Amino acid sequence: MSLQLPAADNPPQPWTGRFDGDGTAHRRWWQAVTASGQVQPAAPGPRPAALLGFASDEGVRRNKGRTGAAAAPAALRKALGPLAFHLDRTVADFGDVVVSGAALEAGQERLGRTLAALLDAGHQTVVLGGGHETAYASYLGVSASSAVQSGQRLGVLNLDAHFDLRDEPVPSSGTPFLQMARSEADAGREFRYAVVGISEPNNTQALFDTAGRLGVRYLLDEDCEADRVRDFVAAFLADIDVLYLTIDLDVLPAAVAPGVSAPAAYGVPLPVISAVCRQVARSGKLLHLDVAELNPAFDIDGRTARTAARLVDTLLR
Repeated sequence: MSLQLPAADNPPQPWTGRFDGDGTAHRRWWQAVTASGQVQPAAPGPRPAALLGFASDEGVRRNKGRTGAAAAPAALRKALGPLAFHLDRTVADFGDVVVSGAALEAGQERLGRTLAALLDAGHQTVVLGGGHETAYASYLGVSASSAVQSGQRLGVLNLDAHFDLRDEPVPSSGTPFLQMARSEADAGREFRYAVVGISEPNNTQALFDTAGRLGVRYLLDEDCEADRVRDFVAAFLADIDVLYLTIDLDVLPAAVAPGVSAPAAYGVPLPVISAVCRQVARSGKLLHLDVAELNPAFDIDGRTARTAARLVDTLLR
């Protein structure tokens, strides 16, 4: 029995890319992805992947960053489309939730409801953000899913130069993880949050104090050698049952990811971030993932979008 989802603000559009032939051996992402508005219960085997766009930069605007992330879902699909398709799972595109004007919270709630339905139908969900206000929208769906509601321990792993733990009167791209901490406390659950790539010069002492008070685990960008990151992630995974992974692309060096709201002066090398993605994918604990903060207006030759697409492809292997 299929489940009809709420209509997307922007329904999925046809994907395009390089054509090498119709056979399975020639297949690329654009040929493999199907457009959908209905959810079929997952069959045995690898979970089908479900893509959702979150076209929003209202959180970035409120956080006084460089706006433009609302155009990111389209840019990410464009970068994914030509990639060779080596996945052993199906992929469906469910369109975009669009934040109109200042109506961020309503958009986050809409995405959360759709995401929870997809998760409960057995899908591996992927949200293409959007500013990092995307994270709280993702959390609303993950926390409402049967996996978390049944008592499984949720962990949130953030690959990011920033804690995003700001205590502000209005939610923004700088507040989502403090919002999560408060929501988890209200639900009587422990807040399990870890960050790889924190830039010490770009986080105030108040943010470090908040992280300490909440028991946040983190690694500074300058400490992100491959072995140390692998051990850090392994220790975090050992303490949880299901994982929500969020990638803020400003965790990467500006030369690799120039098209973001806040380019990193230092950043974590791409091979290290890619290794984390492989480690997470192989753990069997990945419930949901999202990619945030791509700003196509500031990208160079689609460099940031291509990098993000590569990471998504890695995570779904």
